[in-house]
Formats: sequence, structure tokens, C-alpha cells
Amino acid sequence: MTITAPAHQRLPSPQSITDACSAALAAHADAEGPLLPILHEVQARLGCLPNAVFPIVAEALNISAAEVHGVASFYPDFHTAPAGQHRLKICRAEACQAVGGRAIETMAQEIFGVAWHGTTDDGALTLEPVYCLGLCACGPAAMLDNTPVGRVDAAALQQIKAQVQS
Repeated sequence: MTITAPAHQRLPSPQSITDACSAALAAHADAEGPLLPILHEVQARLGCLPNAVFPIVAEALNISAAEVHGVASFYPDFHTAPAGQHRLKICRAEACQAVGGRAIETMAQEIFGVAWHGTTDDGALTLEPVYCLGLCACGPAAMLDNTPVGRVDAAALQQIKAQVQS
């Protein structure tokens, strides 16, 4: 019997990694300081930055794989594992905490049934902590994909759940 991980948990194939890297490297071949744009493009194509990306990009840019990994691991928007179709980022900064952010964190984890960095079983959503979305006046704040959500409460979380499951 073969056990296969759900689609949202599977890493891209070696060929798709090579193809994505080649396309991104070609697109940014003449750019100055191309590492970040290359990593963004590869992640956009693959949904994540598997570890196999780092040596390919490093060799092309004549830097070490450790340098590429260091950059990718420094920025919170880069992910080495597949995430859900949607990303819900919950602000954990002080301004949001002061207006009920901790309760929202707990509610979100209960409503979606995942801990931080977890992905729902259906692959619909990954829950991520962030440290300031710049929506301090509208806290507690969140961001669903690239859409800001202010004054998050239980009803807003339920609405997000319905939206990502549809």
C-alpha cells in the first residue's frame, strides 16, 4: 500500500523545481541584486521554496547555498514547505494585543483547528503569526492573502472560514 500525502503537503517535483529556478534565473539575469526577486518568483511558481532551490540559485549567482537559505529564512514570507491555498496572518504586535489580539489568536487556532504555521486538513488555509501589519488603529488585525482585515472578532474569523472553504 502506498501512502500519499495530501496535495497541499507535497513538495514540488525535482523537475518542476529545476524549471521554476531556470525561469526565474532567466527572467532576472540582467538585474542587479537579483536574489530576492528570484526567490519571490520561484515561490510564486512552486508555492514554496524547497531546500533543493538553494543550491541551484546559489550556483547561478556564484554565492553559497547557505547565503541563499539565510536570506530565505530571514524573511517571513518565504516558506520551505507547501502552505494552504490561502494564508491568514494574525498580528501579534503590542497594539493588537492591547485590544484583544491574544483572544483572537486562540479563537483562530480553535476555529481553523491548527496551530501557528499549521495548514487545515483540506489545504484551504495556513495560519501564520506576524509582528505588525501596520493596521494598529484597526486592531486586532489580520491579513487574508493580501487583503487586510481590521477589528477582527469571532464573526470575522467565521466569515473568513466560510470564504476559504467555498
